[in-house]
Amino acid sequence: MPLPPLPDTAIAIGVHADDWRAAVRAAGDALEGSGSTTADYTGRMIVMIEEFGAYIVIAPGLALAHARPGPDVLTEGLSVVTLAEPVSFGHPHNDPVSVVIGLAVTGADEHIHFVAELANVFNDASVIPAVAAATDADGIRSLLGANALAERELLS
Repeated sequence: MPLPPLPDTAIAIGVHADDWRAAVRAAGDALEGSGSTTADYTGRMIVMIEEFGAYIVIAPGLALAHARPGPDVLTEGLSVVTLAEPVSFGHPHNDPVSVVIGLAVTGADEHIHFVAELANVFNDASVIPAVAAATDADGIRSLLGANALAERELLS
């Protein structure tokens, strides 16, 4: 199962965010704009970080914003937000963040699968700065897709 589609409406480049909440809101807005979620999902992503801390900052410069499946998830979705200026989420090692990936899933199995797929993509440390520096949606899709394909080919 490949990653969810990444339409132009799910990609925001060079977003100005004053803090981590604004960065997560941008990822949620992109998920909502692509038709994957309602606005309520964005609020739930923020609450997860408020409750559990910066665990979503999964690599230097990269945050994976998400919440549990719920009625505000309309379909699986992925969003990518690059920040004009990196922001701190409060992670002791991986701050500041320049790329926020939003992930919405309809079930626990999908969550595990998509997180594993994203881990394969971002296993290459050069991908995060390349995504952060991308200037268009096609460039971001190419980085995510090309690396995911290469990993799958290595595993087969």
